[in-house]
Amino acid sequence: MRAIVAETFSSYGGLRQIELPKPQAAKEKVLVRVTAAGVTPLDHTILSGGHPRAKPPLVLGNEGAGVIEDAGDSGLAVGSRVMFTGPYGVAENGAWQEWLLVKSEHLALVPDAIDDVVAASLPVAYLTAQITLTLAGFKPGATVLAPGIGGSVGNATYQLARAQGAGKAISTAGSAAKAAKAQELGFSDVIDLTNESLADGVRRITDGRGVDIVIESIGSTVTSDALSSLGVGGVLITLGYSAGRKTTIDVTDLIWKRARMIGFSLFAQSPASVAAAWRAIIPLIVNGSVKPIVERVYPLDAAGDALRHLIEGRPFGKVVLAR
Repeated sequence: MRAIVAETFSSYGGLRQIELPKPQAAKEKVLVRVTAAGVTPLDHTILSGGHPRAKPPLVLGNEGAGVIEDAGDSGLAVGSRVMFTGPYGVAENGAWQEWLLVKSEHLALVPDAIDDVVAASLPVAYLTAQITLTLAGFKPGATVLAPGIGGSVGNATYQLARAQGAGKAISTAGSAAKAAKAQELGFSDVIDLTNESLADGVRRITDGRGVDIVIESIGSTVTSDALSSLGVGGVLITLGYSAGRKTTIDVTDLIWKRARMIGFSLFAQSPASVAAAWRAIIPLIVNGSVKPIVERVYPLDAAGDALRHLIEGRPFGKVVLAR
């Protein structure tokens, strides 16, 4: 089978298309014929040597969708359409190949209303968004800030919060073009960072009260600016660092506001919390309340170009590989 392997962790030049043996069915795993695979910032972090658990050579791809070819002892039906995420592409070979063995607890059934490309774009961003909202104590009427309207987690969090009754869902755009695209797609309360700061935008939108919840996946100064935008008793969950791993915070933002700051890893979540998140997410997509955005689809053999586009082109929406 074809696979895209990172032979070395040396940025895009380390990727090669190779032939690997097709995985053999295993009792405790499900054999999935992969029809589409997501491309995420995590793939770039790994390819750049920035993840301590990942070792080359490694097939990348932390999320995907496909069809069950051998169900093992899972009780699932052969031919079922599924989507998945887990340690794939990090601690073991991932979805940038034609077949993959996946633990049944990492699978979710895909309804007919969701095609494979969209399904492959969902697991990392939407599970992260829904689980972090739950951990933050989200309730209808809450004000939620999710920076990065064009990014996968930012957009997923914004859409899920809005669909589940947020008082306000707020995000940011790093360019006038992205701010205009957000407006075109019906995303209001998006702060154009070329015109005003994140903190000033939140003060304007919330009449100075600040937000109840921040789900922040960007890092660097965005983390500190978002923390300063919390209202009294607010919660900030941080889970990414695409803009940088280090930030400087004002501790009074935590002390005087009686706020909380929490780190999050999707890998550390229980199967029960993941299953509960899917039960919340999937109906919202099927009924159209949430509309995932796939910006571009590449063939598997163009995985390097796809990853470069994601990181350097900074698209509005997901990038996906499809057969």
